[in-house]
Amino acid sequence: MAGGQFRQPNDPNGPTGFGRALSSVKRPNPVVIAWRWRYELALVLGLAGSTLGIIQAYGAIWLVAALMAVTAAFGLWPPGRRLLVTRAWCVITPHRLRTGCANAWIHSRYGRLPIILLTTAQPFGERVLLWCTAGVSAEDLVAAQEALIAACWAADIKVLRSNRHRQLLIVDVIRRPPDSPASPEADRLSWPG
Repeated sequence: MAGGQFRQPNDPNGPTGFGRALSSVKRPNPVVIAWRWRYELALVLGLAGSTLGIIQAYGAIWLVAALMAVTAAFGLWPPGRRLLVTRAWCVITPHRLRTGCANAWIHSRYGRLPIILLTTAQPFGERVLLWCTAGVSAEDLVAAQEALIAACWAADIKVLRSNRHRQLLIVDVIRRPPDSPASPEADRLSWPG
């Protein structure tokens, strides 16, 4: 077993403490860093560009008015506030899940973490689509479930895998209980297809 938490403390197939010390998480290259922080970079660059554009075109007074209107829309209007919080969790959750995977030793022998492809908002929290690198499996994430729950600041985590594409996993990060009873697919380890 390349990464992940082992079910038994003295698993002969797992690396020893020395073996774990030798296999660490690989440092990402600049392209990977830019991909992981794309939303934050877009926000900073968008705000900087918008600020300069508004000041050059209309002046500082209109910039203050625009900031007050946006703040009122997201701060005082409940649907706007919910949208902002939901999008913020969709940006925070991938970072927390990567941190949890790194600290729970869920990576390949070459130190590659699972690749987070997509994060979507759901009524229960967030749904994360993972591409597992060679050496990482759904069982690794299930075995490290408690560490991932703590890392993601979640109430629970459900791991679902594709029957057709074994490298694809869905991780449901559950922050609030669903309005209805749990759906049958949330209790299984795989989804159809």
